[in-house]
Amino acid sequence: MTQIIKGVKVIYAYIRQIPHITHLVEQKHEVLAFSLAKGLHIDKEVIEYATKNLPIEERNKFESFLQTMQKGDTVIVSHLAMLSDRTEELIKVITCMLSRGIELWIANAKVLLNRQTNSVDIFPLLNDLREAQKEKTNHIGRPKGSKSNSKFDIYQNRIITLLNSGMNVSAISRELEVSRSSLKDYIESRGIKSLVEGDWIEMSDVSNVGDLDNGLLICPFEEERKNEKVS
Repeated sequence: MTQIIKGVKVIYAYIRQIPHITHLVEQKHEVLAFSLAKGLHIDKEVIEYATKNLPIEERNKFESFLQTMQKGDTVIVSHLAMLSDRTEELIKVITCMLSRGIELWIANAKVLLNRQTNSVDIFPLLNDLREAQKEKTNHIGRPKGSKSNSKFDIYQNRIITLLNSGMNVSAISRELEVSRSSLKDYIESRGIKSLVEGDWIEMSDVSNVGDLDNGLLICPFEEERKNEKVS
């Protein structure tokens, strides 16, 4: 899908075409305008086509694209939802990219995600996606992968801060005076623990794990697929 140039940092424009999503031309214009404003030179344009909105595990070409990228590469997308409109999948993709030292620019939000990104800064983007999903499917029902509002949403930043400080769920539940089991369910359903633990932070140097194929095991959906085959 893309040509690997070893030792050269590549900037990719990633564009996705599926039904009911921003048209390719609009995505191209937004990414191009953003890259020019930021002084970024796009080396390669990657376009993913699909006749329906497939789950991440079935998007083989997208997975292949992730595998070709190397530490130091950059991906620019017009909107975060271009990677996936399912929040759980987005967490997997973001974790996979950042753990391998790949930088991600979201053009419409003018936000850069990399290994130095604080998890607190990521969740507003995911919350915006949830709100967009809710408006889009107002009377149709929630799509798979979306979440309803929770009483814990108002504590989200506080929960993330406390988890980052090393507090466990039990201690946080006492701090907030809420049910431990309900708080644990909320943290798991929102993928908060995965982002707070930050696989991309723990993986300070991908080269330490050996060759590229071994390094790919840190991509969550790759690991899940391997586990499914074993079971």
